[in-house]
Amino acid sequence: MVAPVAATDVTRLGRNRRSVRSAKGPMSVVTNEPTRDVASDTSVESSIDSEMGSLVADAQSGDRRAFDAIVRRTWVGTYSLALRLTGNEDDARDVCQEAYLRAYRGLRRFRGDARFTTWLYRITANCASTHLGRRGRHRHEVLDDDFVMSDLSPGVDPVGRAESARLREAVQNALATLPPRLRAVVVLRDIYDLSHEVIAAELGISVSAAKVRLHRARRRLRDDVFLRSEAEGRVDDDVDDQAV
Repeated sequence: MVAPVAATDVTRLGRNRRSVRSAKGPMSVVTNEPTRDVASDTSVESSIDSEMGSLVADAQSGDRRAFDAIVRRTWVGTYSLALRLTGNEDDARDVCQEAYLRAYRGLRRFRGDARFTTWLYRITANCASTHLGRRGRHRHEVLDDDFVMSDLSPGVDPVGRAESARLREAVQNALATLPPRLRAVVVLRDIYDLSHEVIAAELGISVSAAKVRLHRARRRLRDDVFLRSEAEGRVDDDVDDQAV
């Protein structure tokens, strides 16, 4: 895991960017999360939102230590999103640096209409889109499971866990092969639950274009995942037949 960048590093980055580099049917990308106590989750989330709100208010008043704390609390989610969108660790780091720099400079524009993390993810998505556009190409590496799907519930039986792991790997591989413009939409919608309107605004496209891209991305994921699964199933059957 890449260590988060402090506010002092973000401001230094602003002065010298180069110095910091350190089944079948419509398919949605879903996570396999354990069943949770909704009331308990609501209480915890409310507490977290309250703490984040205090940090944001302090940071807006010029407290750099508060922004450092914000970076530490949001780094994993921000880096995870950047890595999903770019498919490459170096690019993800660049995107995160730019996103935190923009967030730091634009703190006073954050009005609290949405969660701070949602606002930050929107900035990250915009930075990723700009970054990939500048590159004019897309490179990807194999992503760790932690950056594609949530951990499986400990209550899942071994067979179910193995099958879920295979499906997760298949979706991971399929995501990695999607063009950036399709991957961005499906990740932001199905994993980060951003609205079509927000996605369109941050990617610089129309709402209808965002919906069309989401439909195409889901269809390609569905075809890739299930066709690959069927092919692997046929291979397994052939191996079993030969063994008999």
